[in-house]
Amino acid sequence: MPKPLWAPWRLEYVQQADEAPGCIFCDAEDALLVHRGERALVLLNRFPYSSGHLLVAPLRHVGAFGDLSDDEALEIHRLAAVGIEALTTEYRPNGFNAGWNLGHVAGAGIVDHVHLHVVPRWSGDTNFMPVLADVKVLPEALEETRRRLSASWPASA
Repeated sequence: MPKPLWAPWRLEYVQQADEAPGCIFCDAEDALLVHRGERALVLLNRFPYSSGHLLVAPLRHVGAFGDLSDDEALEIHRLAAVGIEALTTEYRPNGFNAGWNLGHVAGAGIVDHVHLHVVPRWSGDTNFMPVLADVKVLPEALEETRRRLSASWPASA
């Protein structure tokens, strides 16, 4: 008989996912917020691909990549670089995926507020769980990830 895999922090979101009004970036939760800049912010992904999965988005509600101002695009790029440095300090990953999912068919879960994913990766970080059980195993709670990254975030960023 299979053993249960417990992820109790997911229940609240799963129950409210379709009901949640607003935008997760415009209404950023302090519990997920790593940094708020002048034109962009950095949030933890509530459903991360790996521990430390960051989302970098403009503060302004922008639905199309080409509608980002030059200043917004530059700050998003700069904050992604700072995020990679903080993740490297705290987690020592072997690499990163960084990218934009633009449009629903491209994998965007939130299509009307563009955002950049920064995903730390480790050698051998794939395992049988996504294949057999359609779940991912994360070794750390989001609260601890936020605490660690906020502590490593430079005050000047």
